Amino acid sequence: MSEEMNQVEVKNFEIGDSVTGTVSKVEEKQVIVNIEDSKLDGIIPISELSSLHIEKASDVVEVGQELELEVTKVEEDALILSKRKADAKKAWSVLEQKYETGEIFEAEVKDVVKGGLVVDLGVRGFVPASLVEAHFVEDFSEYKDKTLAFKIVELDQEKNRLILSHRAVVEEEIGKQKLALLNSLQPGQVLEGTVQRITDFGAFVDIGGIDGLVHISQLSHEHVQKPADVVQVGQKVNVKVLNVDRDNERISLSIKETLPGPWHNLAEKAPKDSVLDGVVKRLVSYGAFVEVFPGVEGLVHISQISHKHIGTPHEVLKEGQTIKVKVLEANEDIQRLSLSIKELEEKEPEFSDYELPEESKGFQLGEMIGEQLKKIKE
Repeated sequence: MSEEMNQVEVKNFEIGDSVTGTVSKVEEKQVIVNIEDSKLDGIIPISELSSLHIEKASDVVEVGQELELEVTKVEEDALILSKRKADAKKAWSVLEQKYETGEIFEAEVKDVVKGGLVVDLGVRGFVPASLVEAHFVEDFSEYKDKTLAFKIVELDQEKNRLILSHRAVVEEEIGKQKLALLNSLQPGQVLEGTVQRITDFGAFVDIGGIDGLVHISQLSHEHVQKPADVVQVGQKVNVKVLNVDRDNERISLSIKETLPGPWHNLAEKAPKDSVLDGVVKRLVSYGAFVEVFPGVEGLVHISQISHKHIGTPHEVLKEGQTIKVKVLEANEDIQRLSLSIKELEEKEPEFSDYELPEESKGFQLGEMIGEQLKKIKE
C-alpha cells in the first residue's frame, strides 16, 4: 500500500479508538500488528504490552495472536497502539463489580517486590506484605508464579490504584470454620487440643481453629499453684467441653474431667487393713479428715482416734500432722474411706489400787475384838 493511501486511511482513526489487530512480527522492543478491516499496520511499544514491567515482547505475545488494542497516537502513516490500555479499560469495569460484591477470585502472582506481591489483572494489582497471610511471612520468594485467592480491598481507577488481599480470604475462611465449629460444640464432648497460651488463671487450648479456656481449677484433680507446673505451650491434651457461650464465643474446657479421678481404683490402692501414711487436713467434732492420696481424704471417726476416751480430736491431733492410719473400709462408688489410728496402737493396761471389800473389813475387825475379849476373861 502506498504511503499516500496509508495517510488517507490513518485519518479514519482517532486517539482512544478501539481496534483489533493480529500480530505479524515480534521485535525485541515492539510488536507489529495488522489492523482488522484495514490495510494499516500498527505498532505496540513494549511499554504498552502489559501493566507489568517486561524485558522481552516475546514474553507477552506471539505471531498470529489476535489482540484488542487502543489507539494512543495517530502518525502520518501508522498507528501507535496500546494493549495495556485496552486491557485496563475492560479490567476496571470487571474489577469494580468484584470490589462491590466482595467476590473472591484466583490470580497468579507475577512478581515479588519490596513490600509485597504484584498481580496482573489487566491492571497492576498490589498485595502489601501485611495482606498476604494471616501470619507473619519473612520471605515471599516462594510466592512467585503461585496462584492465590484474593479480594479487592481498595480500588481507585483515577489513581490507577488496585490493592488486593489474600489475608482477607484466609481470615474469612477461618471465620467460617470457627463458626461451624462453635455451632457443633456440645457440653460433654471430649476433644484433642493444643495448649496455645498459659496465664495465671488457666490455659487456652486450640481445639481446631478456636480457643477455649481451661480454668486453673480444671487442670488437675490435685491443687495447682501455677498452670505452668501442669501444662506447657504446644502440648497436646484431651479436653472435655463444659460450656459454650456462642454469643460471646467463649468455651469452657476441662482437662481434669478427662483424667482418672483420685478415687479411681481406690480398692486396689487402699485395700482393707492396709496401712497408709496421711496428713491431717481438717479436725471436726466427730473426727479427723486425713488425706492419704492427692484428692482422697478419709475419716478417722473420734472413736477410732485413741483407745483412751477423748472429748475432741483436737486433744491428740493437729492439722498438718503426718500420721499412719489403717483402712477399715474403702468404697470407690460413694467415695467413702473409713480409717483408724487406734488400731495401730497397743492398748495400754489399766491399773488401780487393791482394796478389801467392806464385808471383809468388818469381818476382820470383829475377829480382832473377839480375840481381845477372850484374853480379858482369862
